[in-house]
Amino acid sequence: MATYIEDKSYNNITGEDLTIGGTEFDNCTFTNCDLSNTNFSLAKFIDCRFVNCNLSMVKLGGTLFRDVEFIGCKMLGLLFYDCNKLGLAVRFDNCTLNHSSFYQTKIKKTIFKNSQLQEVDWTDCDLAGSVFDHCDLLNAKFENTSIENVDFRTATNYSIDLDKNPFKKARFSLKGVAGLLDKYDIKIED
Repeated sequence: MATYIEDKSYNNITGEDLTIGGTEFDNCTFTNCDLSNTNFSLAKFIDCRFVNCNLSMVKLGGTLFRDVEFIGCKMLGLLFYDCNKLGLAVRFDNCTLNHSSFYQTKIKKTIFKNSQLQEVDWTDCDLAGSVFDHCDLLNAKFENTSIENVDFRTATNYSIDLDKNPFKKARFSLKGVAGLLDKYDIKIED
């Protein structure tokens, strides 16, 4: 029988301090926790917050994230495509998600704020209506990615081939337009 935990706060714990895989957490907060390399498989997080946590290389097989907020977290190499896809709803603020993958996920209207998203794989992802507010997308991979209605106006370092990604009503700043022309190998100067 799965363990159910509600309205609990965890501070300064490690993955060895708590069994997470298979546990359901409802309205819980994790603060300053080092959960790197922890097995989250089949865990459920509903209305939870992770604040200043290290979640790098966490195993996400079947993990459910529903209305989960990550603030100031280090999240290197996470494979979000392994998550339970039903109801996947997350928000990121001031996080580092470098080398992570959202391959074939549907995360419409997701907010990414002040975050590093370098070398993130967005292939076949549905990002429609999402916002990249002051995010660094250096070497991020967009291929067959729905970026319709996505706000890239304050994002930096992206390179997106509009021939390979549905982009209707996507928003870009004038200075970011160069990231849409990279495939042409041209120089744009002031």
